[in-house]
Amino acid sequence: MISADLQAKLTVVASFPKGYFPENLAVREDNSILLTTLNQRELWYVPPSDNHTPAEPLLLHTFDQLVSGIVELEPDIFYISSSNWYTTHEPYLHRLDFRKWTRGASVKPEVVLKFPEAARALNGSCVIAPGVILIADCFASLIWRVDLPPGRGKPVLGVWLRHHSMGYFPGALKPEQPGVNGVRYAPRSNYLYYTSTAKKLFMRVPVNPDTHEPAGEPELVLAGRMGDDFCIDEDAEVAYLTTHRQNTIDRVSLDPAENSGFTESVAGDPFTEQLIGPSSAAWGRAPRDYGRVIYVTTDGGTVSPPPKGAQPATLLRVELDETPAAASSLK
Repeated sequence: MISADLQAKLTVVASFPKGYFPENLAVREDNSILLTTLNQRELWYVPPSDNHTPAEPLLLHTFDQLVSGIVELEPDIFYISSSNWYTTHEPYLHRLDFRKWTRGASVKPEVVLKFPEAARALNGSCVIAPGVILIADCFASLIWRVDLPPGRGKPVLGVWLRHHSMGYFPGALKPEQPGVNGVRYAPRSNYLYYTSTAKKLFMRVPVNPDTHEPAGEPELVLAGRMGDDFCIDEDAEVAYLTTHRQNTIDRVSLDPAENSGFTESVAGDPFTEQLIGPSSAAWGRAPRDYGRVIYVTTDGGTVSPPPKGAQPATLLRVELDETPAAASSLK
C-alpha cells in the first residue's frame, strides 16, 4: 500500500453500461481515444475530454468476434485484433484507416490477416518497430509477430516467442483467466515486457534492436499481482500495472533487482469504487502527459463483481503525483 497523499487522482472521462468490458484503447494525437469492448465486440470513439464534463462515447463498429487489442502503426492507421476466445477461436487482424474520418461517419475495418488454427485468443498488442506488431495469444500461451510491409504488402506472420511463463490454468477460474495478456516495448532498453495474468507474473525479455527478435530468455520482473495491462515510463524506469481482479494500479520498477515484493499501488489500495476492474492503460498525448496522465479502462466488476454488484464500466483519466518523493520512490 502507498501512503494516501501519493494516491493518483481519478476522473471519469466516459461511462458505459453495466456488463460492458472495455478492453483496450489507443490514444490519438488529439487525445481522443479509440476503445474496444471485449464482450460486446464493439469499437468506440471517445472525444477529447475537458476533465470537467464526461465525454459522450460514440459507437463506431461491431465485429463478428470478441475484440481486444488495438495499436496505431502509422498516424491514424490502426490494427485491431478479434477472435472467438471461448468457442471456435478464428482470430483475425483488422486494419482501420481513420485519417479522413469525421464525426458521425461510418467506419469499415478491413480484414488483413486470418491466423492459423494454432491461434486461440488474441489479446494485448504493441508496436516494436516500423511495420512490426507483437500480439499476445493468451490461450495459445505465446506471442505472435506480424510484419506489415509498406505499401499494403502481404502481412507476414510467425511465432515470436513461446514460454512456460505465458501459460494459464484451464478451468481454474471462470471466466477463464488469460495467460500472456498485455505486451509493451521499452525501446531505450530494448526489452519487451508482458503480463501473465493467471500465473500472476510480470516478465521481460531482451529484444535484438536490428532483427526485433528475442535476444535472450524471459526473466521475472515481479510476481504476485494479477496484472492485465500496463504502460511504461522509461524516464522514471517504472511501469504502471493494472490488476483487473485486484482493482489497483501498481507502480513497478522495470529493473527486477529493484522490486522487493512490496506492492506500491498508486490507486485502489485502499479500495475505491472509482477503480473496479481496471484493464488497459495508455499515456495521454497532450504536452507533459507522458509519465503523468494515464487513460485506464475499467469493467466496473463485469468479470469479478464487488460485494455491491457490478457498476458501470468507465474510461478514467489517472493523474499521477509529480512530487520528487513520488518520482524517486523506486530508485
